[in-house]
Amino acid sequence: MNNSLLVVPIPFEPTVFGVTLNMHLILEYLAFFIAFRYYIILRKKKGDAISSENRLSIIIGAVFGALLLSRLVAFLENPNLHFEQGLLFNLNNKTIMGGLFGGLLGVELAKKIIGEERSSGDLFTLPILLGIIIGRLGCFLAGVKEFTYGKETSFFMGMDLGDGVTRHPIALYEILFLSVLLIVIKRLQKNNALPTNGDYFKLFMVSYFVFRFAVEFLKPNQFYILGLSSIQILCLICFLYYHKFIVQGIAYARKKLHVL
Repeated sequence: MNNSLLVVPIPFEPTVFGVTLNMHLILEYLAFFIAFRYYIILRKKKGDAISSENRLSIIIGAVFGALLLSRLVAFLENPNLHFEQGLLFNLNNKTIMGGLFGGLLGVELAKKIIGEERSSGDLFTLPILLGIIIGRLGCFLAGVKEFTYGKETSFFMGMDLGDGVTRHPIALYEILFLSVLLIVIKRLQKNNALPTNGDYFKLFMVSYFVFRFAVEFLKPNQFYILGLSSIQILCLICFLYYHKFIVQGIAYARKKLHVL
C-alpha cells in the first residue's frame, strides 16, 4: 500500500491558522472524552448494580493504576532511551497495555478497600474498546513518530509510515481487530451469551492481550527478556491472572465442537 493512495500523508500533521496540529494528541484526548460519554450512556441505559460512590472509587483506582503501570511498562520497552531522554520523556511516554493491566489491578485494590464484591468491568468494556480504536487512529496518523509501527515488510498491507521504509502498519491492524472484537462483544451482550458478570471484560482482555502478544513479533523491538518483549511478558502475566477463565473458555469451545 503506497502513501500516494492515501487521502492524507503519513505522518499527518495539518496546519490550521499557522499552528501545526498534533493529531495523535488530539485523538488521544478525544478518545478519553468519547469513551467516558459512551460509558455514561450505557450506565444510564443498562443500570448499574454498583452504587455511584463505589463506582467513583473504582474509577479512581483504575486511573491511578493505569497511570503507574502504563509508564512503567513503557519504560521497560526501552530503558536506555528513557535514561537518555530524561524525566519529562518518562512522564509523557506510556503504553495502553500497561494502562489496561494497571487499571485492572487498581480496580481490584479499590474494591477490596471499599468492600465491593460485585464485578465491575462489563460496563467499561465497550467504552474502552471504542476509546482504544480512536486512540490507535491517532497512532496510525503519527506514523513512525509513535512506536506502533512494524518491521520492514513486503506484505500487501505494508506502507510507508514516514521514514521511506515499507512497514507493517501495526496500529491499522489493531484498529481492524478491535473493531471486529467490539462488534462481537456487543452482539454477545445483546444475546446475553455469557452468564457470569464480568465475563465480557475478561473476554476483551484475554482476546486483546492474545492479539498484542502475536503482533509484537512484527515490531522492531530491541529489548528482550528470555526472547520476549516487555509487552509479551505482561501478556503472559495477564494470561496467568485470567487462567481460570481461559481454561473454562477452552472447555466450552471443545464442548461446542463436540456437539457439532
